[in-house]
Amino acid sequence: MRSFTIPTHYRSNLIGRLKAWRKVQDPKKKDLMPTVLDLGPVRFVFARHFGFCYGVENAIEISYKALEENPGKRIFLLSQMIHNPEVNADLESHGLRFIQDTHGQMLMDWSELKADDIVIIPAFGTTLETEARLKAIGIDPLKHNTTCPFVEKVWKRSAQLGTQDYTVIIHGKAAHEETRATFSHTAAGAPTVIVKDMAEAEDLGRIILGELPTAQFAERFGKKCTPGFDPTKDLQRIGVVNQTTMLATETQAIADHLKQVMMKKYGDGAVGQRFADTRDTLCYATNDNQDATNELLKQEADLALVVGGYNSSNTSHLVDLLEGKFPTYFINGEKEIQSADRIEHFNYHAHKLEQTSNWLPAKRPVTIILTSGASCPDTLLDRVMLKVLGFVEGVRDPTAAVEKISNHASE
Repeated sequence: MRSFTIPTHYRSNLIGRLKAWRKVQDPKKKDLMPTVLDLGPVRFVFARHFGFCYGVENAIEISYKALEENPGKRIFLLSQMIHNPEVNADLESHGLRFIQDTHGQMLMDWSELKADDIVIIPAFGTTLETEARLKAIGIDPLKHNTTCPFVEKVWKRSAQLGTQDYTVIIHGKAAHEETRATFSHTAAGAPTVIVKDMAEAEDLGRIILGELPTAQFAERFGKKCTPGFDPTKDLQRIGVVNQTTMLATETQAIADHLKQVMMKKYGDGAVGQRFADTRDTLCYATNDNQDATNELLKQEADLALVVGGYNSSNTSHLVDLLEGKFPTYFINGEKEIQSADRIEHFNYHAHKLEQTSNWLPAKRPVTIILTSGASCPDTLLDRVMLKVLGFVEGVRDPTAAVEKISNHASE
């Protein structure tokens, strides 16, 4: 896999070296065991996979190259390039402006844009309607397009399903940028409906089987489907694709459930004509991070720190997995760790910030899981780790400890 040129301040001198060591030790990524950094009174446990993925590094490289190659030009980001406040704030500090917020609400008027302006499409992609609006202004929406290749893979598979007369079911959050983009591209060629979870998939299955009246479809999915969607006709042949940041296991469970529904309605022999296999659209990076997080659940630890943007879907799913076993704190970075007694963290279920006292146990050694989402720079984890170490006496030098591991690996 190719390497990308991204600003050095996103690269980590500590945790990045541990990741590089694991890559040398396990180039085929078959070993999901976490990495343990033992610093005496504090032990950090790192997931095998975390941090920037291929799509994020690709987006960062394109964005900073646009800055470098277009001095003096006005440069805009259609919306948040990725869901990480540190990265977006850094881009803004270089003079970039956002056109929309993460929910698609305008932050400026379209009339302010001129044909010679640079507009960068975020890693989540954008809708066909927005592409058309940019073209009408005279801006090529594909010239600085950072859409993740794995998102585009979902779009291509959805288009293929449309040509084969399948209805596309998108597993995703309807308000999320990526899902809005996927819906737009898919709806151009196929009837489309969005389901957010297994509960909605089960309701859709009951409608297919006639266990719920078709009128229930409009009530439950009327705002999340293509205009004129007819459940009696448009749910006879289906395929499931996903928002790439959703839990891969949940997407697969939804697909498996709906496959069983089609088998029950049409018989086992007809399932090949009624249900499309789309497992190849699941994002490898999301899968790797989630599989590595599941391996963390087999470990013993006192708490977990998950670092990332609060609007990051893939990060919230890591939190969801970890908090089933450990006291888990979802933070943007080291600033939320106010002291050894107080931490500010995000409750993504309630969508609000909370303060917790006595979050760092007094016991020694204390074992802390530290991981992040796919849009989080490794440097943020360095800073979080160093902030925690500042509250504990007698810790070993983390630089020396990392160097010892790295040197041992090269012997």
